[in-house]
Amino acid sequence: AGRCPWVQVSARCQPVPVPQRYCRDVYRGQLASVHSAARNQELQSLARTYTILAPWIGAVTSCRAGKWESHWEDSSPWNYANWAPIHPFHTVTTCTTLSTRDGLWRSRFCLQLRPFICQY
Repeated sequence: AGRCPWVQVSARCQPVPVPQRYCRDVYRGQLASVHSAARNQELQSLARTYTILAPWIGAVTSCRAGKWESHWEDSSPWNYANWAPIHPFHTVTTCTTLSTRDGLWRSRFCLQLRPFICQY
């Protein structure tokens, strides 16, 4: 525990369902989850070495049992968030990007083509 899982950034842009499968099949992992400011900064710096586009991380915001909530697709606890102002959106189910510029998270339609960060 406490040790960072290995992380890999793919600069090949894909809509979220593809990296979900890719992270699972290639690395037996998932899109990255973030549980601290230090980890957020680490992923931001790492991603910046690969791409200027904001990559996908593993947070999904959806309406569950009548209320909007965000969760990690790896089922880890939701104990840290770094949303940009007005995010996350509460209109449709959205996926999440981590800005390489400011480190903030933003809601995006899951089918946008973007790079992504796997953890494994």
